[in-house]
Amino acid sequence: MTDSDLSHAGAVAVDDRPDAAGPHLPGTLEARAVSAWFGDRKVLDRVSLTMPGGQVTALIGPSGCGKSTFLRILNRMHELVASAALAGEVLLDGGDIYDPRVRLTEARARIGMVFQKPNPFPGMSIYDNVTAGLKLTGTRRSRSEQDDIVESCLTRAGLWNEVSDRLKQPGGALSGGQQQRLCIARSLAVRPEVLLMDEPCSALDPTSTNRIEETIRELASDVTIVIVTHNMQQASRVSDRCAFFLASAGTPGRIVEHGQTRAMFSSPQDQRTSDYVNGRFG
Repeated sequence: MTDSDLSHAGAVAVDDRPDAAGPHLPGTLEARAVSAWFGDRKVLDRVSLTMPGGQVTALIGPSGCGKSTFLRILNRMHELVASAALAGEVLLDGGDIYDPRVRLTEARARIGMVFQKPNPFPGMSIYDNVTAGLKLTGTRRSRSEQDDIVESCLTRAGLWNEVSDRLKQPGGALSGGQQQRLCIARSLAVRPEVLLMDEPCSALDPTSTNRIEETIRELASDVTIVIVTHNMQQASRVSDRCAFFLASAGTPGRIVEHGQTRAMFSSPQDQRTSDYVNGRFG
């Protein structure tokens, strides 16, 4: 397993974080006038959004409107694409994560990512999947400390009771829903302030989806969560705030409306928002 593989999975950390062993508060993310390009094609236009600490913000909108691109910008994955360009700022608790003085590993440790398709490292056990970030950065923990981290993170991800007696079995042998919760546990092991989720339930059955949603709500008190979802019922169930993205034909994605989820679904200010959340397009 290469450093690049681990980095792409969001399982990176830095050992010299000042709060690496102590409590921390969920971070507030703020995008300011973010525009994005792939080559000559502009895909986002001046998107500004505050994602408050300790809350769940859902990014909704039809396919192709830039939601996932925006999500990847929030932990500097956009820059991995050779043709990608970016304008604007992304602030975590007031500090620009794109400041040249901010190391990529530091940004990724503070802002974790869970992808649409569960991606446990197939050659690693359940236990080693959770501790992968520690290995990557050379962070030294005693065996008992690692045991505590694994139990804590699997418990927070709602998986401990299901796998506690088989931690040495391959992570890839778990069911799809369990694999996704393992990926959540892996992200939590490096103690992020923010957790980004790109359609984490799209490939899961209703039972697994329900368990992931329960996990999201349980985590939200101490980890800021930003989730991309096409499921309007899910957005209404799990999120505190919503942002509705839309891209007209041939134009880049923009935010049409954002605010408290209850208000967005019950009394949206823009007719296009009303049409979308009520299933009239998209």
